[in-house]
Amino acid sequence: MAFQECWGGIALPPAPAYEGGPRVLEADAPEGSGADGWRFPAGGCRVSMAHGFMIGPGGEFGIDADRWTPLHASTGGWVEALALADHAGYWAKTITKIKGSAVEELDLDGFEPVSEVQGLADTWWRGKDSLIAVYRGEASGFDAPHCLRAHIYGGLDAWGLGGT
Repeated sequence: MAFQECWGGIALPPAPAYEGGPRVLEADAPEGSGADGWRFPAGGCRVSMAHGFMIGPGGEFGIDADRWTPLHASTGGWVEALALADHAGYWAKTITKIKGSAVEELDLDGFEPVSEVQGLADTWWRGKDSLIAVYRGEASGFDAPHCLRAHIYGGLDAWGLGGT
């Protein structure tokens, strides 16, 4: 009920990963058990997917693939990540998308985590003039390393890096 009161009915912009994410946040009947943790659906997918979006027992926002994979520590983290992707995508001079093993080769030295997104499987990193989003959810949830994704938003000024 708390989720529905706070987030229920909120329409979201498409996410840059996960085939756009859920269209509208909506709580549904819980699934799972007391032993492995209760989860409930977070809203319907934009397209037919091999996974669903769920809220975990600790309030985590994630996907229910071959196994439960929390993406962000809260729904607020997911929403912050969507807002940051929209902001960075608008202001970046370049956007580079990489996938698979190339993601593991990213050098994040000199980058700091963006704490507002409360990243678990998915994380954001802020550098001198760029932001990097790393999407590990599907790779982890399906045990499929080829599903790793990263988006590098380059050429950002102070406004583009954080809106300040």
